[in-house]
Amino acid sequence: MAIIKPFKGLRPQKEIVEELACLPYDVMNSEEAAVMAEGKEKSLLRITKAEIECPGVEDIHSETVYNKAVENFKAFQEKGWLQDDAEAKYYIYAQTMNGLTQYGIVGAAACADYENGIIKKHELTRPEKEEDRMVLTRYLNANIEPVFFAYKAVAEIDAIVENIVKSKAADYDFTAEDGFGHHFWTIDDAETNAKLEQLFEDKVPFTYVADGHHRTAAAARIGAEKTLQNPNHTGDEEYNYFMAVHFPDNQLQIIDYNRVVTDLNGLSEIDFLAELSKGFDVENMGPEIFKPSALHEFSLYLAGSWYKLTAKEGTYDDSDPIGILDVTILSNQVLDPILDIKDLRTSKRIDFVGGIRGLAELKRRVDSGEMKAAFALSPVSMQQLINIADSGNIMPPKTTWFEPKLRSGLVIHKLD
Repeated sequence: MAIIKPFKGLRPQKEIVEELACLPYDVMNSEEAAVMAEGKEKSLLRITKAEIECPGVEDIHSETVYNKAVENFKAFQEKGWLQDDAEAKYYIYAQTMNGLTQYGIVGAAACADYENGIIKKHELTRPEKEEDRMVLTRYLNANIEPVFFAYKAVAEIDAIVENIVKSKAADYDFTAEDGFGHHFWTIDDAETNAKLEQLFEDKVPFTYVADGHHRTAAAARIGAEKTLQNPNHTGDEEYNYFMAVHFPDNQLQIIDYNRVVTDLNGLSEIDFLAELSKGFDVENMGPEIFKPSALHEFSLYLAGSWYKLTAKEGTYDDSDPIGILDVTILSNQVLDPILDIKDLRTSKRIDFVGGIRGLAELKRRVDSGEMKAAFALSPVSMQQLINIADSGNIMPPKTTWFEPKLRSGLVIHKLD
């Protein structure tokens, strides 16, 4: 069963939380981070993307950048922008998008659960990204950003959360620049914290990494590293745990994750459509944006027109948790055999566009000449994600996109 403990959080003052909180490090590049932090001296980006304060440094993974992150982290605490809670506790972090709110519990997940498979993953990590977050965690001696976990909903946990949010004003409550609402409560009652800890242990057999595979892997590696370095290791030290926001699965929705390609592998547009017709029923839908609405249905944008692609029977395996996925069908029927794009993790001929940007972004990138064609897919369901993780399988790269993204800086977990 899952070990998820309360912890003593390091948190911002209420009056500066909106300035300090920021998007996670991996949804922006350095230039975009600099723009987001402009005029915000208290932005956590000055720690999570410290290269924005290191002009002239070409390597964002250099010791100079990590040392700057440490310097700023220390300054944020000395200035009182980040302050320690006196007691270990859980926190509730809720997000609102399009009128719907999802409620997660912030707690300290066990590194051991990652190693023994209690924390289930569905994606492979890229070594360089994992290494970067591990090094930053080592320098800061803290989990500076949370990871996004899911668990199969438990009615008793839902009832506790509902009671708290209805009876107590939120400690933080703001709408970010992207229009998404962020709401945060501390759980101060010791009896409630103890009850939640027991419910996780009794009722939650597994948790699932929804978003943050690299941060999760990095945190587990740091825990193992510190264990080896401590001759008096007991297993109770804070470094044995890392910060995660745990959401019930029935409140989460995965958004589509679409693909754009730079070329047609030497094929003309007519020949490309002819190749597609071997595995798909192809229907020209005209110039108006067409969004797929069913499993195994795709939309293609090419040369100013949208096409409906319906996978033919025999091109997929609905009995296989991986074979049923539309991302698998697209790779097996189009990207690999027709376009010769073999490795989605390394190929420079393909890019990925989160569905939050809308299909108009696919059209824009093709119409601009940057890309040759775009494919829109139906999103994976939470049940599919859980089935894949439970079966020990790994999803193809860039399959899931969760929104809203967790804001970093609402609470931080120190490792000592």
